[in-house]
This record gives sequence, structure tokens and C-alpha cells, in this order.
Amino acid sequence: MPSPALVVLVIAAGYLVGSIPVAVLVGRAHGVDLRTVGDRNPGWWNAKEQLGRRAAVPVLVGDTLKGSVGAACGVVAAAIGDGPWWWGYAGGAAAMVGHAWPVFAGWRGGRSVLCFAGAVCVLAPLPALVSVGVLVIVAVAARSFAWGARAGVFAFPVVQILIEGPYRTAATGALMCIIGARFALASRAAAG
Repeated sequence: MPSPALVVLVIAAGYLVGSIPVAVLVGRAHGVDLRTVGDRNPGWWNAKEQLGRRAAVPVLVGDTLKGSVGAACGVVAAAIGDGPWWWGYAGGAAAMVGHAWPVFAGWRGGRSVLCFAGAVCVLAPLPALVSVGVLVIVAVAARSFAWGARAGVFAFPVVQILIEGPYRTAATGALMCIIGARFALASRAAAG
């Protein structure tokens, strides 16, 4: 029987890892608060726009790793504690929530897109690999990384349902809802 304490530990660990404000720390090292410039999102895209590609690499890597580590905590805990498959999703979701509303950065975080990418690479590696292929093909054809990224993200659940079935795909949809909620809240804050 899986231990409820173990899944609580997974969620706490995922949240705390997700709360590490990589973009804020990188921006601060360059004398910029990414929450006050550009699109005000402390994430890779704003870091790239404000600091340049090279300076933004640690944000790209760090934010992706946060989702991977959160999901991996859940996968490992499920294996150790004979827990269900969704513990990995709980760890990934906790990392995404930590990134969006970080305790270490005054609850002002990013939109969790890269955390999502890192989490699904651990949770569903084959659909993730196919989606990265879609991203690259569309980005090259359209000459736009933004369109490639959109295509890759939207291809993921389609590929996942074909490979892994409805339950894990629904769990991925729940992760995507975190991104949607964060975008909606950011849009509302910008408008009002």
C-alpha cells in the first residue's frame, strides 16, 4: 500500500525545486529584474530578449531541469513506495506550481512552460521525442521557433493518447491547465 506521506513529500520536494527562481537569479547577476522589464515574465524567453541568448542559457536549462526533477521525484517515490503512476505527474505539477508561484521569489514566477517540457520528458519520453521532432520540422518550415513550439506542444497530447492512452494524456492535460491558468492570470494582471 503506498504511503500518503511519501506523495506529500514528493509534492513538497517538487514545489521547493520549482520555486528556485532561476531567471530572477540570472537576471540579478546581470543587474536586471526580469519581473519588471520586457514582458515581465521571469522565464527563458524574457531572459533571452533582455539579456541575450548566451546569458539566458542557464534559465533554459534550469527551468527545464526543475520540471524534470519534480517528475523524477514522483517516479522514484512511486517505485520505492509501490505508489501509482500519477505520483510522477504530482511531482511535475508541484514543480510547475512552484515555478509559477515561487515561495523564494515573493510568489511572482513564470509561466511554467519549460517546467512542463522537463516534466513530460521524464513522464512520457517517446511522445516528448516525437513532439520535439514536430517542433523542429515546423520551426524550420515556418522559420519561426514560436510556431514550432506551439506545434510541438499541441502535438504532444495527440501523440501521447495514441501511445499511452487516455489516463496519462488526461494527466498531461492537467499539467497544461497550470500553464493556462498562469497565462490567464498574467493577462488579467497586465490588463488591470
